[in-house]
Amino acid sequence: MATTAISTTPRAWIGCLACYNAGRLVGDWFDAVTADEVTTYDVHGAHSRADSHDELWVMDHENIPVKGEMSPADAAAWGRAIAEADEHLRPALLAWVESGDYVAEGNSDLPCVPDFVERYCGEWESFEDYARELADETGLLDEIPEAIANYFDWDSWTRDLAFDYATHDNPEDGVFVFRVM
Repeated sequence: MATTAISTTPRAWIGCLACYNAGRLVGDWFDAVTADEVTTYDVHGAHSRADSHDELWVMDHENIPVKGEMSPADAAAWGRAIAEADEHLRPALLAWVESGDYVAEGNSDLPCVPDFVERYCGEWESFEDYARELADETGLLDEIPEAIANYFDWDSWTRDLAFDYATHDNPEDGVFVFRVM
């Protein structure tokens, strides 16, 4: 069974605000990275409207982790910030931002992608799976004789370890794990 890859491309539905206020939905989907370059001609085409139809607005969006409408400039800023992350990391970046437990860039609400990369630990079926792998990688029990290591309290250790990490649901399954710094 083939799996369909989920698109991570930030997109914005940009429409004419005057048309919307007059009860007509006139607009189209655009790549969010270039949303601030969309013109009324792009929205209205050859039948460009009068000057009263010069204000564009993002009325819907995909793969931008905030709710509600926004300006094309804001959509472009979000699109560019998300595009900084490698495509395979974008679902984790979106989950990190949607959680509200993320680091913003400067005075904005945009995510600081280098901080995301520094904190991101990967995708796991559960935090317990991550903890076991971390224990193996760090050699936590390597110097302990097996007869004693069998008595190691994994549940307590994992519960304590979880204070230094955050998990967020992966829409495809499992969790994304992040270090809390």
